[in-house]
Amino acid sequence: MSVVRVTEIISASPTSFEDAVQSGIKRAAKTVHGIQGAWVKEQKVVVDGDEITEYRVDMMVSFVLDE
Repeated sequence: MSVVRVTEIISASPTSFEDAVQSGIKRAAKTVHGIQGAWVKEQKVVVDGDEITEYRVDMMVSFVLDE
C-alpha cells in the first residue's frame, strides 16, 4: 500500500507559466522524490508599467512517501 502526500509550492519564471511549472517541479524534485503529479491551483503575473515581468504558479504536488 502506498501513501501519497500533497504539498503546495509556488514557482516563478520571467518567460511563461509553462516554464514556471517546469522550474517548480525540477526544484521540488531536488528535495522530494517520488513525485507522481501536480495540478496548478492558481496563475498570477507581476506587471511593471505595461509589461509582464514575471509569471507565477501556485501548484499542488503529490508524491509517494517512502516505506
